Amino acid sequence: MYRSHTCGELRIEDQGKQVTLSGWVQKTRDKGFMVWVDLRDRYGLTQLIFDEKRTPKEIMEKASQLGREFVIQVKGEVIERESKNPNMPTGDVEILVSELNILNSAQLPPFTIEDETDGGEDLRMKYRYLDIRRNPVKNKLIFRSKVAMEVRKLLSEKGFIEVETPVLIKSTPEGARDFVVPSRMNEGQFYALPQSPQTFKQLLMVGGMDKYFQIVKCFRDEDLRADRQPEFTQIDCEMAFVEQEDILNMFEDFTRNLIKAVKGVEITKFPRMTYEQAMKKYGNDKPDIRFGMEFGELNDLAKNKGFNVFDQQELVVGIAVPGAASYTRKEIDKLIDWVKRPQIGANGLVWVKYNEDGSLKSSVDKFYSEEDLKAWAERTGAKAGDLILVMAGDADKTRTQLSALRMHLGNELGLRKADEFAPLWVVDFPLLEWDEETGRYHAMHHPFTSPKPEDIKLLDTEPGKVRANAYDLVLNGNEIGGGSIRIHDKNTQAMMFNHLGFTPEEAKAQFGFLMDAFQYGAPPHGGIAFGFDRLVAILGGQETIRDYIAFPKNNSGRDVMIDAPARISEDQLKELNLKLQVNS
Repeated sequence: MYRSHTCGELRIEDQGKQVTLSGWVQKTRDKGFMVWVDLRDRYGLTQLIFDEKRTPKEIMEKASQLGREFVIQVKGEVIERESKNPNMPTGDVEILVSELNILNSAQLPPFTIEDETDGGEDLRMKYRYLDIRRNPVKNKLIFRSKVAMEVRKLLSEKGFIEVETPVLIKSTPEGARDFVVPSRMNEGQFYALPQSPQTFKQLLMVGGMDKYFQIVKCFRDEDLRADRQPEFTQIDCEMAFVEQEDILNMFEDFTRNLIKAVKGVEITKFPRMTYEQAMKKYGNDKPDIRFGMEFGELNDLAKNKGFNVFDQQELVVGIAVPGAASYTRKEIDKLIDWVKRPQIGANGLVWVKYNEDGSLKSSVDKFYSEEDLKAWAERTGAKAGDLILVMAGDADKTRTQLSALRMHLGNELGLRKADEFAPLWVVDFPLLEWDEETGRYHAMHHPFTSPKPEDIKLLDTEPGKVRANAYDLVLNGNEIGGGSIRIHDKNTQAMMFNHLGFTPEEAKAQFGFLMDAFQYGAPPHGGIAFGFDRLVAILGGQETIRDYIAFPKNNSGRDVMIDAPARISEDQLKELNLKLQVNS
């Protein structure tokens, strides 16, 4: 038996017990006549004591040789500590060691295995197995496991059946690039890794499964950022014989219960907002509604006053920053520099200080009277003590830029509190979006999303105005889930493929299996997929997902720990009937 107890469970009530512990050496303190060792495992820390008056000489000599991260087993008696540590759950006791076995020695690790480490991110990713020993990472992975178990429990209670779908599938156009896998047994042909189990969950509805879910790996070969990895995990769900309202109610209840179970927080409100409203009020389709700063459009108030910067633009729009009228000119200039960065790409900002005494001072006083500026304040919801920031330009681009500034200020002012949760449904997305590069419309979500029945007549004349039977669940400014009611009849699906530019032959080649299935009685169905990594991170109080994944990739999509991706041997290439073309 390697251990009778873990390193996190012994308390003062265990005093006098003979115990066996195993773990890693966190650190040692050697006074010559006495050695203290902090022993660590997944469950916590226990202090060991080696005392020359009470510990055999050979054990003392062994103890003095211990280094950081040695794997050891000790036996001894639980005694009360003379100098107690109230910050440790085991801080009232220590183990007087009578037997010490070194199970494995260890090199000095490349960074300290402490909560606050001296290792940079690149170094810690290279030695991720060491990083996982640190409490901040270990606890995030344990939290992820807790959320996953709660998800399975809640969905199972609602009658959902967990079904695994294939990982080696056919390449289909779904918005991002596929990862492809050559088939050795089928020369010149390739599998793809699924971007989502979309078509399979629809086939499960045709198969009568009625309520399906899966916590599933998905793969997309796209550019990475803080909340995106080439492989990620979804909570994938589908239901038969449902309308949009059924889905929203089901997963509103699921999300409410999940947050309560893992965070102990009661959520009462799940407001709804159309895509159009979200873009006009917040400049993006996943707004953080924990704080205000809603957009105020100023075209009718700011144009045609002789200020050419505004007169020549499609949109003039502003926000009121609470309590920021006290900003110095240096602080305002810092914000102007921030929006001018290439990542944002704005030309600048116009500012208006709404002073505590009710007076207004702006960077455009030459063109606008105090009455004009008061109208701006009313439109943006500004009050005395606030700062109004205004941007102008192309409507879509300007809204995106002002949205980025709003989120930046929300962070700077401490308005985005990690322990506060504000969910929001965004509905009525456009069905199609225009792609300048290809010169045609693409599905905003995927080709199986059903249009609003009342908008189908617009497909031939004004396709850009057709709304989708689609919805996103937003939490704290992040999209955590998205889905739609699906097309379930062959004729509507064929019409949709036609509007997306597929010939009948191309549609048959890509999706013939689904179209065939629809001939055998497909029920009305719809679903949603949650981004599990992102959901876990937000519930954990963060927005970056990397620390909540056991072995993540870096920003170049590389696993620096195992050095992947990597070249394969010539023999493997021959076996797969492949030749590499190296671009200069």
